[in-house]
Amino acid sequence: MASALRKALPAAVREIRILACQTSEQSAGARNFIQKAYLDVKKANPDLPIMFREAQGTPARAFVRLERGVERQVSLSGAADSAEVEKRIASILPS
Repeated sequence: MASALRKALPAAVREIRILACQTSEQSAGARNFIQKAYLDVKKANPDLPIMFREAQGTPARAFVRLERGVERQVSLSGAADSAEVEKRIASILPS
């Protein structure tokens, strides 16, 4: 089954930001997502800004900015792999 992120996202989605620690085990899934899934997500959504911010000790989380400045966030801490990160991010996307 294809991930919701690997398809064109709704027009209401303006930006995706992912924060993670470079070394923390809790951020391993987020780092794995960057390495394995980012290119496919970007190919499906070439005009959508997808930003990664790494900082020591930062808990892994994702923010989705929607129309009119509305933001939703989800924790990515402890995500086992890229697929789980995609699933968590997809859970906060508008339907």
